[in-house]
Amino acid sequence: MQPVSLAFFWHQHQPYYPNDLTGENEFPWVRLHGTKDYWGMARHIQEVPEFRCTINLVPSLLVQLLKYTDGGGSDRHLDVSRMPADGLSHADATYLLDHFFMANGESMIRPSPRYHELFLKRKVGTDSAESALSRFSPRDLRDLQVWSNLAWMHPILFEVDTDLRAFRLKGQSYSEADKAWLLDKQAEVLKLIIPMHRELAKGGQVELTTTPFYHPILPLLWDKRLARQAMPDCELPKHLDSYREDAVEHLRRAVAFHEQLFGEKPRGMWPSEGSVAQEIIGAIADVGIEWIATDEEILVASTGGRVSRDSHGHQRHPELLYRPWLAADGDKQLQMVFRDKGLSDLIGFQYQRADDVLAAMDMLGRIEAIGQATESANGGRPTLVPIILDGENCWEYYRDGGVTFLRTLYHEAARRGSINPVRIGDHLREHPATDHIDRLFAGSWISHNFAIWIGHHEDRTAWDLLHDAREQLKRVTSDKVPPDKLAQAWQELFIAEGSDWFWWYGPEFGSAQDKLFDRLFRTHLQNIYSLLGEPAPANLNEPIKRNGHRRMHTLPSGFLPVKVDGRATFFEWTSAGVYEAGSERGTMAQTTEGLIRRIHLGFDKTRFLLRVDTASRAREDFQRQEIDELRIRFVEPEGLELTVSGLTDESPTVTLNADLPNVDRSLRDRNSGHGVTRLLSAGEAAIGPIFELSVQLTALDAEPGSVLKFFVEVFSHGQSTDRAPRETTLELTVPPPDFEQIMWQV
Repeated sequence: MQPVSLAFFWHQHQPYYPNDLTGENEFPWVRLHGTKDYWGMARHIQEVPEFRCTINLVPSLLVQLLKYTDGGGSDRHLDVSRMPADGLSHADATYLLDHFFMANGESMIRPSPRYHELFLKRKVGTDSAESALSRFSPRDLRDLQVWSNLAWMHPILFEVDTDLRAFRLKGQSYSEADKAWLLDKQAEVLKLIIPMHRELAKGGQVELTTTPFYHPILPLLWDKRLARQAMPDCELPKHLDSYREDAVEHLRRAVAFHEQLFGEKPRGMWPSEGSVAQEIIGAIADVGIEWIATDEEILVASTGGRVSRDSHGHQRHPELLYRPWLAADGDKQLQMVFRDKGLSDLIGFQYQRADDVLAAMDMLGRIEAIGQATESANGGRPTLVPIILDGENCWEYYRDGGVTFLRTLYHEAARRGSINPVRIGDHLREHPATDHIDRLFAGSWISHNFAIWIGHHEDRTAWDLLHDAREQLKRVTSDKVPPDKLAQAWQELFIAEGSDWFWWYGPEFGSAQDKLFDRLFRTHLQNIYSLLGEPAPANLNEPIKRNGHRRMHTLPSGFLPVKVDGRATFFEWTSAGVYEAGSERGTMAQTTEGLIRRIHLGFDKTRFLLRVDTASRAREDFQRQEIDELRIRFVEPEGLELTVSGLTDESPTVTLNADLPNVDRSLRDRNSGHGVTRLLSAGEAAIGPIFELSVQLTALDAEPGSVLKFFVEVFSHGQSTDRAPRETTLELTVPPPDFEQIMWQV
């Protein structure tokens, strides 16, 4: 058997956050991901000299890194970090309490006792910063300034830097001098990132690729009507003018900047959001790009469904996916590779909950299985398996920042004779594509369409505001506005064309900073008018995002008359709160569907009630995926976990482990030890077409007004296979006995 060509392709990207007219920068993500993920991902590759992969560095990220390292750049978070803790203004102190816990609670806050202590003192989600401030001494505030930066240092940094390791071990009572030392260390790490990537490329381990400069959706710049290839009934913005010259400029600038920074032109490209179309092939080829990558669903749509998956996610003709293809426009052509979305999503969303070593071995086993399934159909050419995902966003959900997983994966991949880690460009030069795509379908890496960026009225409002600013720019000549200001105004337009602003409009994605993203998009448009010496239209002062970050799930509207029997009895759940899987997506999106599709949640007067729906019938779906355990982990009350086993039986076994002082004594198992109470007869479960569960509120130590925060997780052979929600929690407040009367009056 020929070795499988394993093509990891890490996409490193941040939108352009600074306001170049004022020097302000509200977001710290370039800096914080820099000391954690951009340094760390490069360091992992350095550790395994035999390993090869591809890294995509978006110009808008690189420009901001250079601002920090060469231009004295800062951000609001860094400015407040530098301020003496005993001299903070009230506004700065409340900003500190509102923004300095922006880290994953389980993997980045809880492991550090002092950071976790401060987190508990803050009572995030319960108290406002105003009300919490009186509980924080200057010592507390200074330690929070330190830990909010220290938690974003990559774990390997503490292995290789003894001073940094000793600094972390101190844990608390840091001085202003200590804090200044850490921020200087942070700056030193940021300065290493670009040289590390330059050395990896020069040494042949990494192929560096690029993306159109400010990460725009090229097909929509070219022709917004292309959205209708995948969505024929999609409503479009009022203005449909082509901005193809802007698309070409994003491409030209990206290639020129990459060559200036790394000494050679990029051969490959990840088009922003994997967005492609037949119409843009020539423009990409014209700037010297030889190959591009996008999602497998684009190949499915471009080949009339010849490449597709069945209802269980299995490839019908796997050999067609795991090879390169040619897309051409006249005499201009590009080689293309297509991401395996299933393998990519395993890393991005699933393996974070598994044993790290077992997860890495599972990934390698799947890759070897693909090689075995495709070898005979590939005509003697090696199978190419592209795994493509963000290189920064998933690791904060791994218990050790992904260190054990990546180390195991890279070392084993380089060691095994059955797998050959490759740079994509190298593979394509040795084994060029021979299969032709007749017409490249217009779409992105999410659902092979552009719905995220043009499918909602908020998106279309943003496009029309951008159009108005662009029209104003076109009317201005250099004899009316100095050339340098005119050039800067065009740059502000190119920044506003980035995909990230449109990502947060509409209902699909959301974050606590939606309004800030909205304001920054409108600020870039306002800057255009300011640079032209003209007043900005009044509508740029009005938020485009109307509803802010939408609730992840609905809330119950009445008590639920549920009989726990595993049957989908309609009226029982009509008043329940409902969570749809995937609705909490933020900077990442999972394109493969998990086992859990929907959760209903609520109460009657004495019980907490939960229902889980799967793709078809829950019992059969659980059996097919060999699910042997379902767990509900409560973040609040802390330390409580509900376990349901025997899921192939009609009446699964329900147990509850907790250390809660006020639980009904009759439910206690007196033989349990280690300070943990094992509760018996606390609930009941049933599985049939749906999974249903009830738990006595007394078993949860819950009374009216108590808050329950939890997530649902399913396990197969001891390994987590799905979780809902994937990164956050569901939240309910236990209602009073007159809940229904209150709701009726409302």
